[in-house]
Amino acid sequence: MLPFSTLLYLDKTAKTPIFLQIAAALTKNIRQGIIPAGMRLPGTRMMADMLGLHRKTVIAAYDELLAQGWLETQSSRGTYVSQKLPEIRPVSLKKNALPLADTYQQAGFPFKADPLLKLPIVKSSNSLAFNDGFPDVRIAPWDALSRAYRTALRQGFRKNLLFYGETTGEPSLREAMMDYLSESRGLQIGIDNVLITRGTMMAIHLAVQCIVQPGEVVIVGEVSYTSCNLIIRQGGAQLMTVPVDEYGMDVDAIEQICQKTPVRMIYVTPHHQHPTTVIMPAERRLKLLQLARKYSFCILEDDYDYDFHYNSNPILPLAAADAGRNVVYVGSLSKVFSPALRVGYVVAPAEIIEAMSNLRRIIDRQGDNLLESAVAVLFRDGEMRRHLKKAQKIYHRRRDLFCEMLKTELGHAVEFSKPTGGLAVWARFDRAFPLAEVALKSRENGLWISDGLHYGSRLNATRLGFASVNEEEIERGMEILKRALR
Repeated sequence: MLPFSTLLYLDKTAKTPIFLQIAAALTKNIRQGIIPAGMRLPGTRMMADMLGLHRKTVIAAYDELLAQGWLETQSSRGTYVSQKLPEIRPVSLKKNALPLADTYQQAGFPFKADPLLKLPIVKSSNSLAFNDGFPDVRIAPWDALSRAYRTALRQGFRKNLLFYGETTGEPSLREAMMDYLSESRGLQIGIDNVLITRGTMMAIHLAVQCIVQPGEVVIVGEVSYTSCNLIIRQGGAQLMTVPVDEYGMDVDAIEQICQKTPVRMIYVTPHHQHPTTVIMPAERRLKLLQLARKYSFCILEDDYDYDFHYNSNPILPLAAADAGRNVVYVGSLSKVFSPALRVGYVVAPAEIIEAMSNLRRIIDRQGDNLLESAVAVLFRDGEMRRHLKKAQKIYHRRRDLFCEMLKTELGHAVEFSKPTGGLAVWARFDRAFPLAEVALKSRENGLWISDGLHYGSRLNATRLGFASVNEEEIERGMEILKRALR
């Protein structure tokens, strides 16, 4: 009999389960011919004695190899190495075929990429950056999420989380979001009014595709969320713009357009206008709702950072005062927790939610049941609310330091208004300092900032995020930016 105790090396300190180590070691020896095809293996009790393990561990290893086809059982005779081993040897379809790397760059059929979508994608990293307004992922409750995820995994089969789920999202998270949005934003909604998505981008895409027909008019601000503009234009809608001032979108200009042409949708970020961070006052909000009822258009309200306000209580969303049911309200947890946590949501009339979930079925089928269930646990246990309170205090201090240094160190070159909330400052650079050059010099010296060109070169302005950098990093980044301006 082969010395299995020495052939099968097992590391009891490794993270890999012992039964999988046994299976891998047996497979390796079978492939090398040390354990030949057709050989009878010791019974599970004998193998367990040789390896000094519990018999159930060996049974699990044998079961694994039986499932893979490496072993086979013969009734009343025992367990044998399979005569037909499950080795897969790919066969080339064509002799002397060129490597894929040399031939797989261009399609063999007519194809034209949409030039609208060919824009650089900004990737966040751990490097020093005054970014678009990302949260500090270092302060997120990762341990709590890990525990909640383990709970979801343990309960996955019993709670049906491991199979196909609802296209509207995991019910426990929909219910948690319903409660949270009702409490924090005054939304009078039921679970049928909530759809869970993979972030705000998916939510906006689904809303535009379901509500706007090609050729119909969608109004945005002259400076607006660039990605949303791309979604609207790629969907075939006619994009029209209105001025943005210190109070957000010019609602009177919207009314003038409505008097001349049918409008299907208005995209608005009233809590903190993107990118300028200004707040739309109550009178403009009320007039916008009145116009929506009068002209029967949809208001797509993107409330991307409602949870962070520092000076006073925020004005409630448009959706909270939407008696005419004209508002589709979208948001995400990316600014609350982490950009990697792809959990967004839509609040809308039930028939709109149904239409969006039906469309979602053919592009994504459903979300991540396990992740959504884990996030629901964070809401249920109060962890998310505790994190929001902690983050708000931290970001409040960082905003104050950031704005003070921006004023004292860079006031000769940068104009800005101190934001009452959110995670970024809208910085307008003096034209003597071309932002594209400043951004390039800053990056060369270790600080990433956006050149702002996607907002238009004439503005010479960009968003400078303060939330994802601590006090020491803010000071270091300001020094780099100061040198770049010299």
